[in-house]
Amino acid sequence: MLASELKLAARNLTRHKVRTAISLSAIAFGVVALLIAGGFVEWIFWAMRDATIHTGLGNIHITRPGFREAGLADPRRFLMPPDPVHIEALRKTASVTAVDQRLTLSGLISSGNITIGFTGEAVDPEAYKTISNILPVDGDNLSAQAPDAVLVGRGLAQALGVHRGDTVTFVVSLPRGGISAVDGKVAGTFATQVKAVDDSAVRMPLDLGRRLLRVQGAHNWVVGLSETEDTEAVMQRVRALLPADRYEVTSWLDLSDFYRKAVVLLSRQIDVVAILIGVIIVLGISNTITMNVLERTGEVGTIMAIGTPRASVLRLFVLEGALLGLVGGAAGLVIGFVLAQLLSYIGIPMPPPPGRDTGYSAKILLTGGLAASAVLIAVVSSVLASLYPAWRASRLPVVDALRHNR
Repeated sequence: MLASELKLAARNLTRHKVRTAISLSAIAFGVVALLIAGGFVEWIFWAMRDATIHTGLGNIHITRPGFREAGLADPRRFLMPPDPVHIEALRKTASVTAVDQRLTLSGLISSGNITIGFTGEAVDPEAYKTISNILPVDGDNLSAQAPDAVLVGRGLAQALGVHRGDTVTFVVSLPRGGISAVDGKVAGTFATQVKAVDDSAVRMPLDLGRRLLRVQGAHNWVVGLSETEDTEAVMQRVRALLPADRYEVTSWLDLSDFYRKAVVLLSRQIDVVAILIGVIIVLGISNTITMNVLERTGEVGTIMAIGTPRASVLRLFVLEGALLGLVGGAAGLVIGFVLAQLLSYIGIPMPPPPGRDTGYSAKILLTGGLAASAVLIAVVSSVLASLYPAWRASRLPVVDALRHNR
């Protein structure tokens, strides 16, 4: 029975081809708009996540309890002594690609007569390169074969007037009032694209940082994963591996406040776009179904006069709305996919975001969830739009409906 009703609903839609085409165009346009807007935001999420993780943050951080709250003010209080057993166990954990031991540094850097404050990290060179695999470096990266080589932020290098091969001196204060100094050779500069960071950031080998601070161990273990989607699962395994009273395990998402707020803000904007598109579809389809009801009032009276239940009449018009939504959604999906590929190929030039100094070329990233949501909105909106006209058609008095065309 449903198959025959679907066939009849499809035939009814073809009776007024221009009107149906206009309705389908409105639905398809709405779906395309949602796909392009949503795909752009999905790409922004992906790019932000990738940049956040692979320019140095990593997937998982392991520190002493309380380091996130007070570690920057007094990092020495949260120093973790060497722990080769647990570090080796972490390296052998599934999905883990690298474990980087890091020391937090701050002090003065000087070259010639110029002295500037710096903040930075001492890192395991090989693990750092694995985790920071998209961080742009002008010159040579850190290497275990170059124990005195350092990377300097692009803005800091310009302020100091140093270039690759130049020697710089690092000076830090020690807890008991003394000072410590070491020399490093500039291997290259790096750019996070965040000006405030690039104007003061330094990366140096872990052994050089330990000599500078006169400590052993590390403030932080940074774990890199082969797949970001494995973060939660690996965190559970890491928490089971490490004593909870000695180590705190934190994901990149908890550490990236800007990313979380950006996701919330942009997701709300896409929700508003989806609501507006749904309203447009409802208004457009309501008009189409209402016109169909008015023009076929006599037919409705005839089929009810020969015994067709009112529920069947209602279902017939609702099926027409559902078919409009399904066909229009499918057409919008195809057009949106082609347009997304074209825009991604050309690239969407974007200005530098707040706090950064370099623009970028954006793309459109279509996901299965986004495509399903767009088609679902089209179908649901079309069905909702057809409910009232269908209800009106099913409640028509049979006698009045039969007289309508006379």
